[in-house]
Amino acid sequence: MKKHIGVLAGAFNPVTRAHLALADAAMKTVDEVVCVVPRVYPHKQFQGASLEDRIEMLRIAGAGRYRVEMTAGGLFIDIARELRHADCEIYFVCGRDAAERIIAWDYGEAGSIEKMLDEFSLLIAERGGAYEAPAHLRHRVHRLPLDEDLSAVSSTEVRRRIAAGEPWEHLVPASIAGHVRKIYAAA
Repeated sequence: MKKHIGVLAGAFNPVTRAHLALADAAMKTVDEVVCVVPRVYPHKQFQGASLEDRIEMLRIAGAGRYRVEMTAGGLFIDIARELRHADCEIYFVCGRDAAERIIAWDYGEAGSIEKMLDEFSLLIAERGGAYEAPAHLRHRVHRLPLDEDLSAVSSTEVRRRIAAGEPWEHLVPASIAGHVRKIYAAA
């Protein structure tokens, strides 16, 4: 029987309560959750936390509930191929906003997303609304219910609030608030 692995890939800049809620929700569907921090992203540049800082925050915030990995590539297909082993099925865990970007991304070749979804599935949580996959992809795109609406919780919002001197601590796991304060206050 194949092992079902949920992959929560992201920048985690910083880790938020929403990241952990996604991972916890996925644990109800898959056998294991792996939080992946890619070394390279096709669409992001970083300020603030180093790669090592982000991995450390993930390990502390996850408290051993999830495996933490670093990958060379940042596209889901690259991550899936890097993590794949013989008897596993990979499910990428993401919010509606990320799913829309992934499915609509220009990969440079017609039919690319269909070919990718032959290699992995998506578990999609509502984030600012539900995602309705195109009919021909629905067999590989599944809804991931969350216990609460965390649409307003994002790493971007944490960084914005820190820069503006606004309260932000409620957006991150309490276990990493000190790390976030130290890393992002200096930035």
